[in-house]
Amino acid sequence: MENTIRSKDNPGKILGRLEQEILEVLWARGEATGKAVFSEIKGTREIALTTVLTVLERLCKKGFVKRTKGDSVYIFSPAYTKEGFAKEVSGEVLRGIFEISRSGACASFVDTLADTDPVELDRLSVLIEKKKKELERKR
Repeated sequence: MENTIRSKDNPGKILGRLEQEILEVLWARGEATGKAVFSEIKGTREIALTTVLTVLERLCKKGFVKRTKGDSVYIFSPAYTKEGFAKEVSGEVLRGIFEISRSGACASFVDTLADTDPVELDRLSVLIEKKKKELERKR
C-alpha cells in the first residue's frame, strides 16, 4: 500500500469515519455502485452523493477499493477482505513504528493488547513460538 494516508480526525487511524463506513458497506455487499453505497450511508448521516463518490475515488487511489466499469456506471469492490485489510495496514504501521524504536513498539503493542484483549496475549505467544520454529527451519 504505497499511498497510505492517516486520517486527519484521528491520526492513529488509517481511515476517516466516512471511509470506514464506505468500506463496511463494500465488505458487506462484496461490490456496489456509488449510488448503492450512498443509499446505505444516507440513512445514518446527512451526505451528498458527490461526497460518497469522491471518497470512493480517494479509496481507489489509496489502493483500498477497486473500480470496474459496469454497463453505465462504475462498480466498486474492496481491494482486501476485512481481515486482509487489517493485516496489511497493521503490518505497514508496525514497520513504520519499528523504524523508530523496535523495543518501544513491542512493549507498547503488548501493553495495548493486554489492556484491550488479554486473551489475545496467549494467541500472540503461540504465534511467536510458531514463527520462531519457522525461522529455525530456514536456517
